[in-house]
Amino acid sequence: MTKLRIFLVRHGETLANREFRYIGARDDALSERGEAQAQQLADALSTFPIVAVYSSPLQRTYHTALPIAARHGLEVQRAESLIEGHFGTWEGLSRAEVLARSPLDEQQLRAWEADPTIAPPGGESFAAVQTRVCNLVERLAQQHPEQEIVLVSHVGPIKTLLCAALGAPLTSIFNIFLDPATISVIDWRQPHPTVRLLNSHAHLGWKDARWRSL
Repeated sequence: MTKLRIFLVRHGETLANREFRYIGARDDALSERGEAQAQQLADALSTFPIVAVYSSPLQRTYHTALPIAARHGLEVQRAESLIEGHFGTWEGLSRAEVLARSPLDEQQLRAWEADPTIAPPGGESFAAVQTRVCNLVERLAQQHPEQEIVLVSHVGPIKTLLCAALGAPLTSIFNIFLDPATISVIDWRQPHPTVRLLNSHAHLGWKDARWRSL
C-alpha cells in the first residue's frame, strides 16, 4: 500500500488574521511578521526530501510557499483547489460582526456552523471545499507515490482535509485550531490515512502562539 506524505502548511500571518476575520477568497498580503514566518517555515522544512510544493494562488499562500520551494530548488505549482472557501457576503467580517449584522445573518451563520453542506450567502460550503481538496490529494497521490510534498493553503481546506484523514464529521472543523504558518502532516493512503502532526508551532517558538492567549 503506497502512501503520500503531505506537509500541510497554513500561510503566514496577514493583518486580518490578527482580528480573526473571514477573508476567504480576498487576496490579502502577508504582514511583515507573516513574511518572517515564511522564512522560518522554509528553515523547518529544508531537511525533508520534498519533491513538489503546491500552493493556493492567493498571494498570502504563494508568498509563503516561495521560500519553501526555493530551499529545494523547486518551482511553486499553483493549485486552484487549495484556495480558501469563499465567505460570500461575510468576506472581511469577523464572526461577532456577522452575528451583529442582522437577525437573518445570525440565523444563517448558526446554520452554517451546524451543517457543512450549507454555504454562507453567496459563498461556498465546507462540504464543497472538502470535495475539491480531497480530489486534488487523490490525484497527487497517484503522481507522487512514496514521496513527500508540501501543500500551502488556508484554514478551511486544511481543516477539511484533516477531517477526511481522521474520518471525522466535517463539523469537527470547529474543534480544530490552526495558527498561521503552522505545519500539519498527513500520510495519505487509502483506505486509512494517518494524521502524524497537527498545528506544529515549534519552528516559530511557543511564546507568541495564538492558541496560548485564547
